[in-house]
Amino acid sequence: MNARDAASPKVVPPPALTEPVEDYLKAIYKLESRFGAAATSDVANALDVAPASVTGMVRRLATQGYLDHVPYRGVQLTPRGRQAALRTIRRHRILESYLTGVLGYPWDRVHDEAERLEHAASDDLIERMAAALGHPTADPHGAPIPTVDGIVTEQPHRTLAELPVGETARMLRVSDKNPALLRYLAEIALQPGAEVTMLSRAPFEGPLTLRIGKNEQVVGPNLAAQVLVEAMPSTGPRPAHALGTPGSLPSAAAPKAKSRKSPAR
Repeated sequence: MNARDAASPKVVPPPALTEPVEDYLKAIYKLESRFGAAATSDVANALDVAPASVTGMVRRLATQGYLDHVPYRGVQLTPRGRQAALRTIRRHRILESYLTGVLGYPWDRVHDEAERLEHAASDDLIERMAAALGHPTADPHGAPIPTVDGIVTEQPHRTLAELPVGETARMLRVSDKNPALLRYLAEIALQPGAEVTMLSRAPFEGPLTLRIGKNEQVVGPNLAAQVLVEAMPSTGPRPAHALGTPGSLPSAAAPKAKSRKSPAR
């Protein structure tokens, strides 16, 4: 070994994308999307693990080139880490779409199933599922499905709680992690694509009266804050959500919106 080789930093190959690694990268991606960086405590809360465990994993992932440290803020994904995170998110959301659109699972039961399957299914199987569904652009809960190239199309949105009285919007998205909330939203027909009008708002954070389709419904402000809506388009097709009746395949059409691409390695 010559002097130049001895002075060069050791190149550590990236670790295999094991289930824990994929879970960490996915959690960090979601936190970074919200806050600009992921603090150790937030990662620990998201994954329900001890902060000491997060510190050790973060150090290893940074050494392997998946993360960068942000002083006083936490960590951010590198292009390699972002690519890996979006791959897992794509798999999860296609699995949810297939479970609802083809196998007839209710939308409140698919999250846990997809969590288990996203680490085991082959890329070929995932892409065959996507093709069978017509390449949907959003999962049953309205979350955008990243493309194979790492492009995520985000629709401009606000919460239902922020909708002014008298204005009509279209339900866009809700988290997939609360089955009881999802079951209730299904009961009142407040699902992605539904038109909702804010009829009245009681003072002092009181209940909200909505018109969902042709029916009136009263909901609390806490529930409304968990539902994302988008402005009604003047023209154009509805988004290609994968929610439907058992055996139905969703359309692949979706309105234009800004796209964000994961930087290439």
